[in-house]
Amino acid sequence: MKTIKTLALTCAIAVGLVSCSDNDNNDSIIQNETKVLFTSNNADGNVNVYNVTNINSVMKSTLETSATAADGIYYDGSEDLIVQASRSTLGLEGYAGVSIMSSAINATVTASIMSGLNMSSPREVAVNGDFYVVADNADADGIDITKDGRLFIYTKSGSNFTLRNIITTDIKLWGITFIGNDLYAVADTTNELAVYSNFLNNTSTTTLTASKQIAIEGIVRTHGLTYDSMTDTMILTDIGDADSGTDGGFHVIENFNSKFNNTANGATLAVNQQTRVAGSNTVLGNPVDVAYDGSTKTVFIAEAKNGKILAFNNINTGGNITPVYSADLAAASAVYFYKE
Repeated sequence: MKTIKTLALTCAIAVGLVSCSDNDNNDSIIQNETKVLFTSNNADGNVNVYNVTNINSVMKSTLETSATAADGIYYDGSEDLIVQASRSTLGLEGYAGVSIMSSAINATVTASIMSGLNMSSPREVAVNGDFYVVADNADADGIDITKDGRLFIYTKSGSNFTLRNIITTDIKLWGITFIGNDLYAVADTTNELAVYSNFLNNTSTTTLTASKQIAIEGIVRTHGLTYDSMTDTMILTDIGDADSGTDGGFHVIENFNSKFNNTANGATLAVNQQTRVAGSNTVLGNPVDVAYDGSTKTVFIAEAKNGKILAFNNINTGGNITPVYSADLAAASAVYFYKE
């Protein structure tokens, strides 16, 4: 079984879009064309897999899981393993051999690797090597007026996720992502972005203060974020008024590292250093997560309020632009982009 080969992933998820061969030269061509978007949702907990190699001819497969709601999602190509944070079991669940299982339009999958059921309200997942970090946005201390959350740090070894430690934060949590060894996190209910430097060096269960925290001008309430190291681009979503289905958007920050470093702790990154996409044509109401293909400047959005997976590739000038791709997905909660 070629469960960890890109060839198998390409053949299975493309569902007939391309022909496959074991010829090494053909493998190289096919590998360069493989682009896949993994998504989770809070309506049925299934994993939906979109082949987005050609954004004008997207094919979808569905992996039916035992979860009834899920959030953060990640794909490990070296192990052909999908991992998502289950909001129904409150643990991490991993599904191995997805290349084989997703060869059908719909397939039922069983978790082959699970963590303990430790969390209260898991959201985004960020991965650094064998460390899987999950943001939990439940009130950590039971006091509504205090801003806090928890980061659950799991280590993966073989077919096991082991909880190493729990970090209580000084911000409410939602989206998280690694840049090197630093963990960036949105401060939920605000327009702020925080970083915890050398995050994984904190090996005990403790409370941690952000190393730096800045405001992002133009955002009302941020939720999702993603970083592309090849282009040094950070993208953050803005859900605006959570009850509205029309006032969402996202911000693209190119040359992110220099802009973040040049913004003092507690200061604001000016909107003129960003590109904002928002407006009635975008279908953005509550964009809760984002993924990015830096090679084509394509932004993928999990739009929760309007139940959509959206893609934008005409983002250079920002503004009220129309998605180049839109698919219904009730209570869309997370997206993860993978390419080979």
